[in-house]
Amino acid sequence: MPNQANMQSGQMDSNNLKVLEDQLNYESLMSKKFSHYANFCTDTELKNLCQQSSQKHKQHYNELLNFLNSH
Repeated sequence: MPNQANMQSGQMDSNNLKVLEDQLNYESLMSKKFSHYANFCTDTELKNLCQQSSQKHKQHYNELLNFLNSH
């Protein structure tokens, strides 16, 4: 159960911070993996899909980081 004082002051508890840290690590890893996969693709359509996926995960990472920085 979240601490009521933390919620009112805008602070996050350690459990929520851990979840966000895990998600940041996941998004970073997926962005790197899709970028790496794109380098090995010879099919243009598949290469574009991997590049788009990499960018989407990078965008998610940046959005999460901005959220953390704003709190």
